[in-house]
Amino acid sequence: MRQELKPLFDRVVIKELEPDRVRASGLVVPGGSHEAPPQHGIVLAVGSGIDWWESAGVKMPVRPGDHVVFPASAGVWVEVEEERLLVCRVTELLGVLTAVKDCVACADRLLLPGESCDVCGRTGSDVRR
Repeated sequence: MRQELKPLFDRVVIKELEPDRVRASGLVVPGGSHEAPPQHGIVLAVGSGIDWWESAGVKMPVRPGDHVVFPASAGVWVEVEEERLLVCRVTELLGVLTAVKDCVACADRLLLPGESCDVCGRTGSDVRR
């Protein structure tokens, strides 16, 4: 019989993605540093939230399929169907990664400090990676 882990309350189930040690710049990030870097994964399941959330207008900020970032100390690792999964509270997540389209007006040029794009709103102080 196949098993699936359903999180309770404000917890989420995350499948960790393999850490990427080579950055786009070609920089190799060494392993074994004193503090583990934030990790990232895909949300597989989301709990229903806490009972008072609905009356306060609070909804779960993540959905299954979201790509999230979490600290190495988040939650508890469990094994289900020979798969290692993280179960943590939604408040332990650091953020959701989303794809950003390049603006056709300013994507290929550097904006000066104080300058902004009229199309996307990007400013010269925004950091681009």
